[in-house]
Amino acid sequence: MNHPLTYRGRRVVVLGLAKSGVSVAKVFHSYGANVVVNDQKEREKCPEASELDALGISVICGGHPEDLITEDTALLIKNPGIPYHVGPVRTAEALGIEIVTEVEVAYWLSPAPILGITGSNGKTTTTTWTGKLLEAAGMLPIIAGNIGRPLCEAAEEATAEQWLVAELSSFQLKGTSEFRPRVAVLLNLAETHLDYHGDMDDYVASKARLFANQTAEDTAVLNWDDPVCRRLADMLQARLLPFAAYQRLDSGVYMEPPYPPAGEEDTNSDTRQIVWKSDKGVIPIAAAAELGIPGRHNAANALAAAAAVLAAGADPKLLAEPLRNFRGVEHRLEFVGSFHGVAYYNDSKATNPTATTMSVGSLKEPIVLIAGGLDRGSDYMDLLPLFKSRVRAVVAIGQTREKISRVAELAGLTAVVTVDPLEDAETTLRHAVREAAALARPGDAVLLSPACASWDMFQSYEQRGRIFKESAHTL
Repeated sequence: MNHPLTYRGRRVVVLGLAKSGVSVAKVFHSYGANVVVNDQKEREKCPEASELDALGISVICGGHPEDLITEDTALLIKNPGIPYHVGPVRTAEALGIEIVTEVEVAYWLSPAPILGITGSNGKTTTTTWTGKLLEAAGMLPIIAGNIGRPLCEAAEEATAEQWLVAELSSFQLKGTSEFRPRVAVLLNLAETHLDYHGDMDDYVASKARLFANQTAEDTAVLNWDDPVCRRLADMLQARLLPFAAYQRLDSGVYMEPPYPPAGEEDTNSDTRQIVWKSDKGVIPIAAAAELGIPGRHNAANALAAAAAVLAAGADPKLLAEPLRNFRGVEHRLEFVGSFHGVAYYNDSKATNPTATTMSVGSLKEPIVLIAGGLDRGSDYMDLLPLFKSRVRAVVAIGQTREKISRVAELAGLTAVVTVDPLEDAETTLRHAVREAAALARPGDAVLLSPACASWDMFQSYEQRGRIFKESAHTL
């Protein structure tokens, strides 16, 4: 696509409201495009519509009109979550109309270099941590993207002296064509979102769009412990800066000494350091034992964040303090409090089994796990070893409750409660928290780590997490 200015007087369709749709519609309207915004939800469920109406932007709610996409449509900007099989998208494809997401528009708008971060797990933690490291290094970050703030809005605010740090989903990246981050970070790749992508090949290809337009002037930061990430190295045009928690690297950012394989005794936990090895030698960055949030997966996130800001030109001497002081973000293994001798943790952002496995492995207490949510077709047998080794009781909720309960029973757990839907989602989750509290013993941890998306019951994982926290505080 071209800069939004080139769409002056031309028809631009924005498919889907929400924050990103509102932001991108305002952008094109400000540049003189004839903007039409369409959302399949009924008008009363589109509170953003009035704001756009007041600006003179056409808003159509309640379905997709057959004449929404016409031959004179110059561009379709699609909400990332809308699948490609819906009618307006198929019509645009048939007419040869370019289809992008808001991320592509933000790239054209931003005078600041972009540091893009994606992966199956750990995106928000790493993006936030990266922002803290850049801030400590005096490099003026703006955090936006999939983390909550529309990227277009941030791009318009940015200056050339700043860094635009973008959390990016596979949905967003799939709809890019020329998007080019100065630094691109891939944290890991696990089987997820296959209901949207269809298969793993499309999912990986969408993530790989992050690197597609990079040149030798840019840097790609890859998780060298992840075999799927390593395979993408062959396609890179950018400089490679790998990171690893479980192996030494010839160059890159890694743990010294590396972590032992899972299940093996760790005899070096007090001496392990994050180091950066380059042609200038090995530079210590920070002690692993002093990282502000627990777990090996968060240590990997710290490695990725450190590598990203080093690629951006940060002074390595300035990174130890923000690596120590960072205390995580809401809904990511967030300590809620201790009630009646039981610790409560909110990990509502754990929307796949891999994320749940990592979070459970970060805690030392016996665990009463609340899990379940949107059914995307998985059998959740990935959780079987976890249930056998680290979980004492399970409370299952949501569409996948029967599947989760079945895996828990196959693991030999006898304390398994399946919570059927009550009058609404909030009441159901509050009941699940009470069931978990009844199963927990002093010294245990009650962990909400669903291994599933939230959309079967809640508007978002944030809403799910907030209700869990409120429920814990009222026990």
